[in-house]
This record gives sequence, C-alpha cells and structure tokens, in this order.
Amino acid sequence: MNQLTTNIFFICLVLIIFISPINLKAESSHNHCHCINAQQQTFEYIEEADSNEISQSKKNFYLTIPKPLNEKSLFTTEVGIQERPENIWNIVNKGYRIPDPKKKWAKKVVKKYERWYSEHPVYTYRMFERAKRYIYYVVHEVKKRNMPMEIALLPIIESAYNPIARSNAKAVGLWQFIPSTGKNYGLKQNWWKDERSNVILSTNASLNYLEKLYKQFGTWELALAAYNAGEGKVSREIKKNKRRKRATDYYTISLPRETDEYVSKLIAMKHIIQNPSKYNVEVLEIPNEPYFGEVTITEQMDIDLILKLADISSEEFELLNAHHKRPLIPKESQPTTILLPQYKINTYSKNLAEHDGPLSNWILYKPKRRESIMRVAKKFDVNLSTFKRINNLNGRVTFRRNSTVLIPKSNELKSKYTLKGTGDFNYTSVGTHHVSKGDTLGGIARKYKVSIEDLKEFNELDSHIIIIGTTIDIPQ
Repeated sequence: MNQLTTNIFFICLVLIIFISPINLKAESSHNHCHCINAQQQTFEYIEEADSNEISQSKKNFYLTIPKPLNEKSLFTTEVGIQERPENIWNIVNKGYRIPDPKKKWAKKVVKKYERWYSEHPVYTYRMFERAKRYIYYVVHEVKKRNMPMEIALLPIIESAYNPIARSNAKAVGLWQFIPSTGKNYGLKQNWWKDERSNVILSTNASLNYLEKLYKQFGTWELALAAYNAGEGKVSREIKKNKRRKRATDYYTISLPRETDEYVSKLIAMKHIIQNPSKYNVEVLEIPNEPYFGEVTITEQMDIDLILKLADISSEEFELLNAHHKRPLIPKESQPTTILLPQYKINTYSKNLAEHDGPLSNWILYKPKRRESIMRVAKKFDVNLSTFKRINNLNGRVTFRRNSTVLIPKSNELKSKYTLKGTGDFNYTSVGTHHVSKGDTLGGIARKYKVSIEDLKEFNELDSHIIIIGTTIDIPQ
C-alpha cells in the first residue's frame, strides 16, 4: 500500500512539472481543431511567450510515466501535445506568381480596392467566415495543378466565397459560371440540381477553364480577363492591337471597365491577406485541414433526415450542398455524393446504421397529359399554394411536358411548407448579389425584397453608389 502511494505521488509530481508551463483552455466548440484529449475533456493548446522555448524545441512530445512496482495496478499514462495545423493563408501567401501592375492607372485601381475592403470590415469578416468552408479544398486543387495562388482568391472577387451568389447575368456559385459555360464544362443544370453551385465540381470546372485560357493567351492576366469578359472579346482586342502594332498585354488592350479592374482587384486582395493589419482587416486564421468530406448516397433520401442524422443545421447543409434544388436527394443511375463537415461524418454514419425508419417521405409523381396543377394537388390532398411552393410552380396553372412533381406523404411535411417563407430550401445564410452593368441599389433591393436602407446598413455603404464587379450581401 505504501509503494502504491509513493507511485501515485511520483506520477502527480511529474505531471505538475511538465504540464504547468502550458496553458490548456477548456473548449467545446467544434470550430477549434487544435486540441488534445485528456480524460475525455477537450482542450485547446495556446502558445504563450513563456512557452516559446518548449514549443520550438519539441513541437510534438509525449510524456510516459514509468510503471508502478505493484503489477496489479499496472498502467502507462501519456500526455500528447499535437502541433497546431499551419494557417492556410501561409500556404496561399507563398504561392503568388502574378506580378503587381506597373502602369499608374492600374496601381490606382489596386489602391481603390484596398481602401474599399479596408472601409468595410464587417463585409470582409463575413467573406472570410464563409471562405473557411471551401478554401482548403480550393487551395490544394490550385496547388496540385501548379497554378498561381492568386487563383484561390478568385472566388473572393467573383462571389465573396458564397456558393449561393447570383448575378444579373444568371451567373451562379463560387466561381460565377453562366449557364452556357457551365454546360460546356460538364456542370449539369436541371430540375433537381445546378452543379454550378457544387463546390467540388465547379472548382474543378473553373480550374480546367482557366488552364485552357492560360494556354490560349499565354499569361494569367489575359486568362483572367477572358474568364471575366469572354475569350472572344479578349481575342478580338488582341487582334485589333496587333493590326495597330501596339502591345497586346492585359494592361494595354481595350476592355470593359469591370474587366480592366479585375486583376487589380485580385492584387488588392492579395496585399490585404499578406498584411491585414496594414489595412485594418481581420483575416481569420483557417487551419490547413479539410473542412468537409464526401458521403455517398445510394437511395432516395430526404434532406431533412440527413440533417437529423448528421446533427447539422439546414444552413450548414445548404452552404456545402447548394446545388441541390429540392428537399430530397433522388436515386440516380450512379451513386451521388453530398458534403458534410468532417467532424459530423462519423455521427451521420452511426445514426444512419441505427435508423430503422423510411429514408424518404416524398412521392415522385409524373402528371398525366392535360392534368392540371389544381387537379394533382386535390388528388393528393395538398393545399394548392403549398403544392406550388414545394415544386416551384408559382404563377403556373399547367405542367410543362415530362414534368416531375413532389408530393409530401406526411401531414408534418405538408404543414411545414404551408408556412410563409419556407420552400425547397430555407437559406438562413446571407445571400450575395454580384454587381453587373446596369445594376442599381434600388433595383437590387426590389429584386430581393429588402429595403435600400437595410442594404446600405448591411454592406456599410455611405451612398447609393455601387461598383460593378463587387458583391452585395443580401440580408435574409
């Protein structure tokens, strides 16, 4: 008994000596990934000035307590300190290859956008907050292709890293694909989904397109100009300058104002991320580790059920799976995938294995020839306005040819969609509008049914003036 007491005393003494220089802060939030586990309690590792020597000499170490002499109480205790993942912006900052402009007018544009972002700290904070879900994937895809890291910043310029962003030109998603270009690069757009908002597919399509443009035009500046204004426009302006025996670089050819400022805006954002304190902008530290993972769906499955099984909000699901336009994932010839936060995949898999109920509470119905919307709603005992809202049929009285409609099986589903403001998706996240030529603040306010004053306040705008090529956050 005395020997056991001695052993326990020795263990406690060693633990106090080794752990006391380290500040372990209890933390339960899933947003913090730099942790260790000790007796099933999560702690965040925080470096302080007095522990620099320890962290520099041994970034990873384990302390093993010797076995006690009494073999009946045999055990080994380990305390592990995991290295903090590298900040993703460090990787981004090391990979820039597009030079700053040398022409005075372009330098002025860079300064203009540096000021704009600096004067809108709430807007930039929301933008970086959104980016944390996608930036790891984008950065590593850019790195894999050996492209300049400025390309990973392009969704900041295009959509403020918002997958549900839309423009007046009907461009959609992080990379703002218009319908025709999306189809050219294999992004399906149908009643069920719009893959221009699919994080993985749209990123790969965009990088394919940019690589093609780079091979075609020879510089990244011209490739970016063609991405924004169209390759036809850039080709024509290059030919025009060749005929006039003028330079054919991006900063010399004649381009629309938005395209003229496109690269300068990207350079401005690069400067801000390189030195945020200089511009009074908070660039959130984002760990160099994946935020989401892919999960395969082989059967028709309700999105509501996925939310319950994964224990996530509808907002979280929609921001990772914005391409799904209906309240269920249909069974397809090939298994489809959804994205879930990494920390929720095990929860989802475990709960799915234990789930013994139906995977879907919807009926897929193909209306017969000449069957009216009212008749189908009555046939399935669904309120007409609810039926229209579920199937996005507002303003219609008849079906299009070869239509498919969704019929809710349960009264619970029927009542959910009777509520004002609910629909196929309930985007509780901030919407985004990409400002195009001809847009006005009043027009944007009318389009999204918000007041001009709310738009100004939400985006920290001092006047009604908006800049083509920027994005406006829409409060919802």
